[in-house]
Amino acid sequence: MNKTISILGCGWLGEPLAVHLINKGYSIKGSTTSENKIQKLSAIGIKPYLIKLDSIASTMVCDTHTTEYILELLDAEILIIAVPSKDIEGFKTLIKYIEKSIVKNVLFVSSTSVYANSNELITEETPVINSALSEIENIFITNTSFKTTVLRFGGLIGYNRKPGLFYPKGRTIDNPDSSVNIIHRDDCIGIINAIIEKEMWNEIFNGCADSHPTKREFYTKSANDIGVELPIFDETKTSENKTVSNKKLKEKLNYKFKYPDLLLIVE
Repeated sequence: MNKTISILGCGWLGEPLAVHLINKGYSIKGSTTSENKIQKLSAIGIKPYLIKLDSIASTMVCDTHTTEYILELLDAEILIIAVPSKDIEGFKTLIKYIEKSIVKNVLFVSSTSVYANSNELITEETPVINSALSEIENIFITNTSFKTTVLRFGGLIGYNRKPGLFYPKGRTIDNPDSSVNIIHRDDCIGIINAIIEKEMWNEIFNGCADSHPTKREFYTKSANDIGVELPIFDETKTSENKTVSNKKLKEKLNYKFKYPDLLLIVE
């Protein structure tokens, strides 16, 4: 297998993922939207590219240099897309570039927000809601020029992303007795690594921890962990629950979570 992997989006998840893969022996190309970050990425062993998804649609036809630049980023068999954009036209244009490249496999990092709240257990077979993100997923999944695995993560935590700070003073939490679907960044990286190593393409996986404490339990503990004021729980605003299953991921990838129990994470 080609040992080069390209990552579109070397941000909160993409940058440490790149470092992990470099330590595994891969050569990594990675994009950023910040010119100030180019030197940092280069210093940690990533070949950097300055690319903004929302601007590539206008450059594909009129700017040969830009086209060559993007295709240089895509000169890898595996492309990991880890940008939080919902720019449908930008992704459609990106796919046109991918079709011109040697990319064989795409790992698209998505979100469990594509599922509606439901009192039924959410699995990969659960229908998704009509949204920009589900439409973007679909344009990748249905493209036959390459294989796509969609990885739907729950809420992301870890390191500087402390859930005790998600609800600063004055903000309220609706439906406090509904369950959370959360995953630590270390497990995000471990799961992506497992997909690559086991070559699990043309799949959809839900990624969240084993445990699903209530919002009240989880955010109370998270606030206490870092010594901040407890959030305000709005008892009047309730809705259906959402509990996302990670069973398929654990079985097909034989993946063991580093942080299976959210209430045992020490910040």
